[in-house]
Amino acid sequence: MYSAALRCIAGCDVSLPLSATVYRCPSCGDLLEVVHDLAPLTERSADEWKQLFEQRFMSTVWPYGSGVWGKKEWVAPHVDDANVVSMFEGGTNLLWAERYGKQLGLSDLWIKQCGNSHTGSFKDLGMTVLVSTVKQMIADGTEVPAIACASTGDTSAALAAYAAAAGIQSVVILPRGKISAAQLVQPLSNGAVVLAIDADFDGCMRLVTRLSAEANVYLANSMNSLRLEGQKTVAIEIVQQFDWQVPDWIVIPGGNLGNVSAMGAGLDMMLNLGLIDKRPRICVAQAERANPLYRSYQSDFAEFEPIKAQSTLASAIQIGNPVSYRKAVRALRNFDGVVEQASEAELADAAARADRTGMFCCPHTGVALAAAEKLVAKHTIKPQDRVVIVSTANGLKFSDFKSSYHAGTLPGVESPRHANRPIELADDYDAVRDAVLRAVDRRASS
Repeated sequence: MYSAALRCIAGCDVSLPLSATVYRCPSCGDLLEVVHDLAPLTERSADEWKQLFEQRFMSTVWPYGSGVWGKKEWVAPHVDDANVVSMFEGGTNLLWAERYGKQLGLSDLWIKQCGNSHTGSFKDLGMTVLVSTVKQMIADGTEVPAIACASTGDTSAALAAYAAAAGIQSVVILPRGKISAAQLVQPLSNGAVVLAIDADFDGCMRLVTRLSAEANVYLANSMNSLRLEGQKTVAIEIVQQFDWQVPDWIVIPGGNLGNVSAMGAGLDMMLNLGLIDKRPRICVAQAERANPLYRSYQSDFAEFEPIKAQSTLASAIQIGNPVSYRKAVRALRNFDGVVEQASEAELADAAARADRTGMFCCPHTGVALAAAEKLVAKHTIKPQDRVVIVSTANGLKFSDFKSSYHAGTLPGVESPRHANRPIELADDYDAVRDAVLRAVDRRASS
């Protein structure tokens, strides 16, 4: 009843099944996207879809309790329930950041904590769809020897975990020495073939693209449109968690730029099927040292030049030639979007400032927080606006980033504004009491 196909984003007359091992248009070479047949979906009213999604949300009925598979008809109708590979992804907390918001002059600031997922990042949302599709392909008789990705950490963790659950070999190509130990150990633990390459992400991406073309391995990076189908459920889930009300702003960290196009796709699908009646504005936040989209935005996207991304604390978005650039620009134009950037000090201080109000933010979320702070200071975001910042990964993956910030040893951050160092004392009660009272007095006077 429900169906979808791969179509060219440039408008070529191409229609391919979702099981096709094709990642670019065979006619023009541009990216593909998943396009759903909306006619069968309109047979349910908007209220009926809302009721169905609410009924399934976080339930125990396989596989619909997942935040992704609860929207199965909108995401991957081609996968049989028996071939779904799910770790109960999605359903993550939409945190009211009350204290942090008040510091910025906002009363309605929320953090979508996508890092509270099985492998600790939003990449789970796309990987469940991709690996389930491969499992369906194998069940239908297609030979797939392995699934491979280039990664700066989170994608590799998600691929390795879901492939392991499916019993499919995963291959991960990483830039050597440029991801955290916590991120590296995830694919190793899940049995992936891990290749640490003397290259940046863009170099790893060139290798895995050639590998997929010549060695028949299935490509798991975001140029594969199935990834974005899972990731678009973040948009649907945010609106659902607001009782189907649309926020004024959504702020998203951007590297390879699949996340913003996925966000736009989810919002547009709700708009087309009548579940919402307006669009939010979108901000894509980039690290200053890896900011090709921001540079293009300065000319209203009239030109785009790939760059050699510099080393940044936000390592997962250290990408100079984003695959989904054109999709991202389309989404930004449709959603009256803006692009902002953050320096190393700005992203680190913003993450630490938010942590002081109870969060524990990864550096990539720090980029989005810093961008939001700048937009508030410029009065682009108004005090009364409802703002959602997408937190892409769990801060526990970046303990070195956290400890180095408070020790004052982070590269590019000379004077951390919110550093908090342990006070070393002798085993002496008076010294302990005095230290505690001084700290209490400082807090009271601040």
